[in-house]
Amino acid sequence: MKVLVAVKRVVDYNVKVRVKSDNTGVDIANVKMSMNPFDEIAIEEAVRLKEKGVATEVIAVSCGVTQCQETLRTAMAIGADRAILVESTVELQPLAVAKLLKALIDKEQPGIVILGKQAIDDDCNQTGQMLAALADLPQATFASKVEVADGKLKVTREIDGGLETILVTLPAIITADLRLNEPRYVTLPNIMKAKKKQLDVYKPEDLGVDVTPRIKTLKVSEPPKRSAGIKVPDVATLVAKLKTEAKVI
Repeated sequence: MKVLVAVKRVVDYNVKVRVKSDNTGVDIANVKMSMNPFDEIAIEEAVRLKEKGVATEVIAVSCGVTQCQETLRTAMAIGADRAILVESTVELQPLAVAKLLKALIDKEQPGIVILGKQAIDDDCNQTGQMLAALADLPQATFASKVEVADGKLKVTREIDGGLETILVTLPAIITADLRLNEPRYVTLPNIMKAKKKQLDVYKPEDLGVDVTPRIKTLKVSEPPKRSAGIKVPDVATLVAKLKTEAKVI
């Protein structure tokens, strides 16, 4: 059984992002980029499924600019067998990515597709759900535990009220939550091996997908700075201020 894993190249989570002076977007010039943390968890889960003998091949997929090859090499260093890059200089929005992944699912016929639940740059949390709808496949979002038994997936997922356990038939789409696993440390020998692994490059038109953006960003601005708090001498003063100044009670 093949496992397809989508990975995204984003600004590293340790970097403080800055808005461009003209408010057209985020400044990524000379900024460290890395794999989206949720996608790293997704790759780790796929590799663990292979180590358990459930999966036979792990394929990492990324959509974006040429530099996404670095992210795919990292995925192969973690344990993916090969990689596919859908190269495009156009801004790829969640629907476009879902359509590209749908085309690759039709091509590769994987048994399981794993994505991170969201990307830390746009925080959309849309691609997995859109992909499930386009491919007409069952989905298990926000997965914190995945077990494969009798050709089905038993997935424990995080919901507002606690945990929910569902059973889905294969093939299926999974989106990985933070508590699904802890990704392994990538060793130097595996980084060297990843350089020799197969990496195929396609264009959106090769897959017959229109990736024209459907949403236009009008303005990007930083959130307002928080004002300093104040100290109150007692509870009565606090309640009075909440009533008269904050007007929340």
